Amino acid sequence: MSSITNSTTQTILSSAKRMEFWFIILISISIAALLKALINFAIPTNKPTNKLPPSPFTIPIISNILWLRKSFLDLEPILRSLYAKLGPVVTLHIGPSTAIFVSDRLLTHQALVQNGAVFADRPPAGAAEQILTCNQHNINSASYGLTWRILRRNMSAEILHPSRVRSYSHARKWVLQILLDRLRSKSEPGEAIRVVDEFHYAMFCLLVLMCFGDKLSENQIKEIGSVQRNLLVRFTKFNVLNFWPTATKILLHKWWQEFYKLHQEQKDVLIPLIRARKKAKEESLSKFKEGKEEYVVSYVDTLLDLELPEEKRKLDEGELMTLCSEFLNGGTDTTSTALQWIMANLVKYPQIQEKLFREIKGVVGDGEVFLIKEDDLQRMPYLKAVILEGLRRHPPGHFLLTHAVTEDTTLDNYLIPKNGVINFAVAEMGWDPKVWEDPMSFKPERFMSSDGCRAGEGFDITGSKEIKMMPFGVGRRMCPAYGLGMLHLEYFVANLVWNFEWKAKDGDCVDLSEKFEFTVVMKNPLQACISPRSKYLP
Repeated sequence: MSSITNSTTQTILSSAKRMEFWFIILISISIAALLKALINFAIPTNKPTNKLPPSPFTIPIISNILWLRKSFLDLEPILRSLYAKLGPVVTLHIGPSTAIFVSDRLLTHQALVQNGAVFADRPPAGAAEQILTCNQHNINSASYGLTWRILRRNMSAEILHPSRVRSYSHARKWVLQILLDRLRSKSEPGEAIRVVDEFHYAMFCLLVLMCFGDKLSENQIKEIGSVQRNLLVRFTKFNVLNFWPTATKILLHKWWQEFYKLHQEQKDVLIPLIRARKKAKEESLSKFKEGKEEYVVSYVDTLLDLELPEEKRKLDEGELMTLCSEFLNGGTDTTSTALQWIMANLVKYPQIQEKLFREIKGVVGDGEVFLIKEDDLQRMPYLKAVILEGLRRHPPGHFLLTHAVTEDTTLDNYLIPKNGVINFAVAEMGWDPKVWEDPMSFKPERFMSSDGCRAGEGFDITGSKEIKMMPFGVGRRMCPAYGLGMLHLEYFVANLVWNFEWKAKDGDCVDLSEKFEFTVVMKNPLQACISPRSKYLP
């Protein structure tokens, strides 16, 4: 009996001690919270006390995963309905992040232009993205700081400088000839051509040449394109791997294997090209110094000599590869997509195509002109208006790349927390009925001056004074290659319209919300001086 009593007493004492322990913890937490509240009241901080922008009803964890599985294309109609209900700034909980979406052009200007330094950062990369970007060592994903400035300045000064852009005119002419020859070889009366593939291939050829400095074979170009496309297309699927990577490496082991395999394939294709260019550069420079050949700088050349001042080292092969990958993807898909939409509208609106052809003919005359020269483009205001209207109505990307803020700040009286993820809706701003009359129509004339002799007069595509559309972004993270992109679009559209008459298949109406094919009817500029009325527009 005595032993039972002692055991019971010990149990009671042990329970009392545990209760006392938790009671002390509870009291300590309560006192700490009270002290924090008193300190905050007595010593106000500069942190905003505003709330996050409104958000739809969500179920924690479940909603996060569901949003994570959606691409921006899936999100866009949902966001449009949320803007109508909640206003131009909304919050979604996507994976481990709280993402804020902005659709208002004035708020976007306030954030990216007026308060650009605060909104110029990028969010930390997820586990999969860290691998693809070598821990964010490329222009698009690098944090706002010295490394980003070095990488961006290198591209702007070494590749995008006007003199360097002119040095690639031979490359543009070469690629244009490839595109025209492929279209001619496939064009038969009444037969449709899937031109999006031809546009993409042509743009990719051009970027490969600018990147690696060599005219690679068709098989090599297709091999590079295949590995780049596989990673790009499947990356939405791999986004899930960023959500709790420790768990996904176990639960989604096969997905990680697939991801590593695709990344290795990219290495196997791009790194040998980088090594070959490094060797060729050394040989070419020695011949150039001897006056034996002309040397044109490639993007890889500029990267080989680049040093990262913070780390006091040159770029390694993985970083060179991710920068080359960024260069190829950034200039190919955007330009080929914009080109496709512009040509689609010229098919749908033949009167615009006719007016554009008249302008080109008025500039180059009736001589034996095979290709439109780059110098002639400056005398074609309607061409520029067509390009601007195409970018406004059909921006290649409907959202900017995700931004992050460097400190707690406010936007439209809402809190944007430090390191908060914020997205800007490009398409919504280009379709704003408060800015553009009948915004969903394709009307290049809206960019023409009253006398019809100048295009885009007073219109600033950089959005520095006011945002009316921003197909290339705005502010400090604006695409540095917007000038090159405009040149490529003007050059290729002018030559495509000059060489071919574009019609819909069998006279069908072109539905710009769906995929479509074109019938290409050849024009022969050589006959312009012989029978301009029978073959060409009078």
